[in-house]
Amino acid sequence: MPRQQEETWRLDLGATVLSPSTVRFRVWAPRAQSVSVQVCDANRTSAALEPRDRGYYEGVLSGIGPGARYRYVLDGEKHRPDPASRWQPDGVHAASAVVDPGAFHWTDQGWPGLALDELILYELHTGTFTAAGTFDAILPHLSYLKDEVGVTAIELMPVAQFPGSRNWGYDGVYPFAPQAGYGGPAGLKALVNACHATGLAVILDVVYNHLGPEGNYLSDFGPYFTDRYRTPWGEAVNYDGPDSDEVRHFFLGNALYWVTEYHIDGLRLDAVHGIFDFSATHILQELAETVHAEARRLGRTVQIIAESDLNDSRLIAPATQGGYGLDAQWNDDFHHAVHTVVTGERKGYYEDFGTLGHLATAIRQGFVYAGQYSRSRRRRHGNSPEGRPARQFVVFAQNHDQIGNRAVGDRLSAQLSAEALKVVAAAVLLSPNLPLLFMGEEYGETAPFQYFIDHGDAGLVEAVRQGRRAEFGHFGWNPEDIPDPYDPATLERSRLNLDRRSMEPHAALLRWTQALIRLRKRDPLKELWRAAAGSRRVWAYEGEQVLAVHYGSGEGPAVLILLGFSKLPVSLLLHEPVGAWDVQLDAASADFGAAGRQSLPTRVVISPQGTPVSMPAFAAGLFVRAS
Repeated sequence: MPRQQEETWRLDLGATVLSPSTVRFRVWAPRAQSVSVQVCDANRTSAALEPRDRGYYEGVLSGIGPGARYRYVLDGEKHRPDPASRWQPDGVHAASAVVDPGAFHWTDQGWPGLALDELILYELHTGTFTAAGTFDAILPHLSYLKDEVGVTAIELMPVAQFPGSRNWGYDGVYPFAPQAGYGGPAGLKALVNACHATGLAVILDVVYNHLGPEGNYLSDFGPYFTDRYRTPWGEAVNYDGPDSDEVRHFFLGNALYWVTEYHIDGLRLDAVHGIFDFSATHILQELAETVHAEARRLGRTVQIIAESDLNDSRLIAPATQGGYGLDAQWNDDFHHAVHTVVTGERKGYYEDFGTLGHLATAIRQGFVYAGQYSRSRRRRHGNSPEGRPARQFVVFAQNHDQIGNRAVGDRLSAQLSAEALKVVAAAVLLSPNLPLLFMGEEYGETAPFQYFIDHGDAGLVEAVRQGRRAEFGHFGWNPEDIPDPYDPATLERSRLNLDRRSMEPHAALLRWTQALIRLRKRDPLKELWRAAAGSRRVWAYEGEQVLAVHYGSGEGPAVLILLGFSKLPVSLLLHEPVGAWDVQLDAASADFGAAGRQSLPTRVVISPQGTPVSMPAFAAGLFVRAS
């Protein structure tokens, strides 16, 4: 993508380095009658900021530079960190630090980003991916992710500064400050730079629906939040009430900040169903338009991906069609359909799923619930995804929520056999959608991923404990099984053991994952998935528990994928797609640790009268049209 112009966006909030010894401070604080900045040096240097229009305060200080610690003083009384702090080296309650964004030496000038259909996502929690739990500790594993596993992008769970040292990231309270314990601004930039050198894109999970409860001082400055709406996690952000223009400016600036100062390739917007906005132009539409425009100026591709519980295709429809223009959204329906088929669970929201037909619908069109009645919600749910290409839906069998929001945070590897895990992997990685793996899934990591916090307020810690117990009641899980989120051991249990990837049966599952991704990246699959949805047909054989998926049309290249979820061998009578099909990949191969197991036939010739096909238990195979 060619660069349109040299002039790019610059953050106009917080501390801006004008020279090595001069810093401009700018803050929005309409609730304050006066604002000064206090430098945390031996002299306790302090200077009043000048009021500006619409509640802003601004001033320039000499004699300080990058690394200087500072606070704002509101009305001579409240000493507060900067809402737009780039760095909180000593935590959420301590002073902010001045950062010079030009100090880091980038070497990724030729990196253009990735097209949407090139994304194979790997969701990663910085604190538990390695023993050290830092950005730097991820660096030695980038070649493994890119060259061995084959993913094309890492998706970092939120890194905005949160209280303490243990958190999933959704309690962040300084949206512009990368977590100090992970390595702060320099560490994150080094990680992104190294990813681009390796050929990996970086998607960053950002939280624009709420801020965490501890260290959240924004309300002392201005009406960032509103009581007109409620979220399950905290006060709703004020995107459409009085003074909301400046709130929007703050969060839009945050999105641009990650793209420009950190070279981030895409944003994953957390739980957008918790973003409330009745403005004529929804904040999500404005965010997409703003970020995409800046990406064009930079000559880069930047993706905006939403997490949503609404099954609302307007999120990813173009603005010209009444949508918000986001690039893609997570599809929980795919997860629920796969999960219920392989585990048999039916409680909570899983009661809406449970048949292979649900999975077939997810593959065929995206949403399973596109306006039908949902028993778990006791109302109709979703709207039609018609017209939206498959690449706009991110699919997964596991992610941080679907593992961590179980009572004990158990992964599918704790519930399923190695052969069943292969079928699940094939369902995700051979789908026409954007596949996402959760860290360690590629080799069947057995460590749980549990919920952990490190709040300093004992009352808040207890509230979180009780909230977790109440949340799981409708799933029928025993509250006594839920680990203490405040116990440091909860995080330690959640760390990956990457050494497992070289041990059987984990190594066999890793080889299977690698083979699936290699197939995904090359023709005929790659080209077929770019074709119209009409070339995709799916059949669900409920009795035999087999799903058949066909891509292609006419006499050209075509593939047939067979996914067997039965615990026993079955004989399947296939009437279509008519023709001869040669097996190209079979999970029952000895290459994938299945020596001695029944294999799929090497060739299947399907006639309209019906052709019996013998399939082993938990079968997964890809066939290509015989030449």
